[in-house]
Amino acid sequence: MSQQNIQAKIRSNPKFAELVGKRTRFAIILSLVVLVPYYSFMMVTAFNPGLLAKPLAEGSVMTWGWPLAALMVVGGWLLTGVYISRANGEFDDLNQQILKEAQK
Repeated sequence: MSQQNIQAKIRSNPKFAELVGKRTRFAIILSLVVLVPYYSFMMVTAFNPGLLAKPLAEGSVMTWGWPLAALMVVGGWLLTGVYISRANGEFDDLNQQILKEAQK
């Protein structure tokens, strides 16, 4: 079976369109979940730095900026884990089904 024939079978498979759609939507949603807070944090830092410079408690040296930044970093790591888990699970399963059907 030729390479072009296999590619044509894959592209015409409805599961391929499903995989591309699911993966694209998931990546966009996760990107927004990470980027919106990040850029919001950067905008607040640039245009209203006093807001994040307020201490957590009276007499505290720790400001609100530190835990918020740490939360964003940890959240980014966790969301990366969520993406990897789904990619290695649902997306890989769909991919294997598509490849098996294309080789028939």
